[in-house]
Amino acid sequence: MSERMKILIGYDGSKCAEAALQDLTRAGLPVEADVVVMSVADVFPPPQIKNEDAFPQNPPAAVRRAHEHAVKEIEDAHDLAQKAKDKLGRLFRHWEIRAEACGDSPVWALVKRAYKWKPDLIVVGAHGHSALGGRLILGSVSLRVLYEAGTTVRVARGRVGVDDVPVRIIVGMDGSTNSQAALNAVAKRSWPKGSEVRLITALDTVLCLGAASEEEYKTIKWFEVSNENDLIYLRHSFESLAEKLRNTGPNVSVEFKKGDPKQILVDEAESWKADSIFVGAKGTRGIERLMLGSVSAAVAARAHCSVEVVRPKAS
Repeated sequence: MSERMKILIGYDGSKCAEAALQDLTRAGLPVEADVVVMSVADVFPPPQIKNEDAFPQNPPAAVRRAHEHAVKEIEDAHDLAQKAKDKLGRLFRHWEIRAEACGDSPVWALVKRAYKWKPDLIVVGAHGHSALGGRLILGSVSLRVLYEAGTTVRVARGRVGVDDVPVRIIVGMDGSTNSQAALNAVAKRSWPKGSEVRLITALDTVLCLGAASEEEYKTIKWFEVSNENDLIYLRHSFESLAEKLRNTGPNVSVEFKKGDPKQILVDEAESWKADSIFVGAKGTRGIERLMLGSVSAAVAARAHCSVEVVRPKAS
């Protein structure tokens, strides 16, 4: 029997956070899961004041006010988490959901909770109350969690009025083992009938292809995208991956586009009205840490739909 999926959701009560909850209904998530909804008050409460132990016996009024303010903020955060829990309970009736709140930096509270609990997926809204122009901004909670978390992160952007429309998913394929992990993540989800998946490869000078078989990941081949024979072999390789995904239910197509993958994936998702983009956390260059300017970070920041940045679980 497979383990239940563990999902950590950051929730701050913003419109984007609300949209992120609704977006989960189109994320292919399992019927049963263990879920923690976490709201974080951006305060650092001083130690609890106990009159009989206090030193000095009468703490300054400013200290008392700071403590009372922090306590109130954390109580409000817990109310927010409970609100999100109630909504998720209506959307996913078989999920086991806990509401949690604390006072801390929102980024590090989520990262520390993830380090301790080790969820399979972290969900954050694209931006919170500090949004600029409706887009994810550099330095925002969402982007920092994306950089620092050691697991898959979904930067969720909900779409309005699409409940009856088949789910559309784009998977960015660059031949790396991490893009294979993104494809595997899609294959493991439960998508409604009629869902569509596009495997998109952006052709930019050269491409490195790891073997499609998980047992042969050490096999690497470099391709020149201007070489017709290389492209034929490349399409054959990705079509075999597409066929495996088709066997799980969705309709799958393979497309090659010339250009910068950071822009190709965003533009294709917007023109096709995709619900989400799945990308690996690192590409063919094999950089372990998500970097500013990397494809996955850029797509998560620029896309108009949800973006799931997949990190394979360490064996």
